[in-house]
Amino acid sequence: MAKPTEARQRAILERLDKFSRFTDNSIGIPFTRFQIGAEAIIGLVPVVGDAAGLVLSGYVLVEAQRAGASKDVKLLILRNMGIDFVGGLVPVVGDDFDAIYKANTRNTRLLRRYLEEQLAVEPPPPPFPWKTLIGLSILFGVITAGLMLFF
Repeated sequence: MAKPTEARQRAILERLDKFSRFTDNSIGIPFTRFQIGAEAIIGLVPVVGDAAGLVLSGYVLVEAQRAGASKDVKLLILRNMGIDFVGGLVPVVGDDFDAIYKANTRNTRLLRRYLEEQLAVEPPPPPFPWKTLIGLSILFGVITAGLMLFF
């Protein structure tokens, strides 16, 4: 698989930002600064809602694969998905945990950090064109010698 371009990686991050905002922070709670997302609402349905949230969170993993994320990053994403799923299953406090943990935002941040590190690494400079330098030097030497013979 070819390495994704910077533009493609930025597009992936933009999609994930929108997705994370929708699933984790799209609904403001009145008279507070706290926000919840669609995943917390879906999670109110016992077990099925948490399973649906797990499936939704899988989208971040799919995008991480498309972006060429390392195995370590994908394992961290899976870990966060698991914590969010299991935490959401806990009776009484599970729904609160879902609203606070915000796994999709965490995973988007993980992928962003990884991709920005990858983009910051400059490719090595091309090797010095010794053959071209030597070839041009010989060519100019021949031209100079030829001109000296005529003048």
